[in-house]
Amino acid sequence: MTVREILKMGDPRLLRVAPAVTEFDTDALHLLITDMLDTMRAANGAGLAAPQIGVDVQLVIFGTDSLNPRYPDAPLVPRTVLINPEITALDAEIENGWEGCLSVPGMRGVVPRHARIRYTGFDQYGDVIDRTVDGFHARVVQHECDHLMGKLYPMRMTDFTQFGFTEVLFPGLDASDDD
Repeated sequence: MTVREILKMGDPRLLRVAPAVTEFDTDALHLLITDMLDTMRAANGAGLAAPQIGVDVQLVIFGTDSLNPRYPDAPLVPRTVLINPEITALDAEIENGWEGCLSVPGMRGVVPRHARIRYTGFDQYGDVIDRTVDGFHARVVQHECDHLMGKLYPMRMTDFTQFGFTEVLFPGLDASDDD
C-alpha cells in the first residue's frame, strides 16, 4: 500500500492540462491506480484525479461503496476507474451543491454543475465505459474531470458567500479532508 502526497491548492502542477493515456493494461498504470485507490481511501475521499498526486495523465477514480463520513447523506456511487473521459451535458439544468476537495482541505463551497450527464472513457484495460448519471454521481465525475483540465472547484463558484471552512459550515462533519 502506497499513500501518495496530495497536492494542495496553490501548487502550479494542479493548473496543468493532463495529456491522454495512450497505453492500457500496463504494470505502471495498474500500480498508479492502486496507489490512487490507497490514497483516496486513506483520505476518505469520494474521488481522486492523477494530477492531484502530481501525475499528469487523464485518469480519475471515484466511488463511495460504503458510507463516507464526509458525505453521510450522499447516495452510493460505484467505484470506477475512468481514463480519457469525455463529459456531455444532457440538458441545460444546473444544480448548485456543496463540494470539498482533497486539494483544498478543510473547506467547502457551493458549485454549479450540470444535473445530468453522460460520461464516456475507458477502464484500465482499455474497455469502454459509457454511463448516463445524475445527482451526486454526476457532480463527483464533473469535479474529478475538472482536475484533468487544471481546474479546482473554487474556480467554478459563483457566490463566495457560500464558501468557508467545513468545521464552521457543518459542525460535527468530518472535516479532516474533503473531495
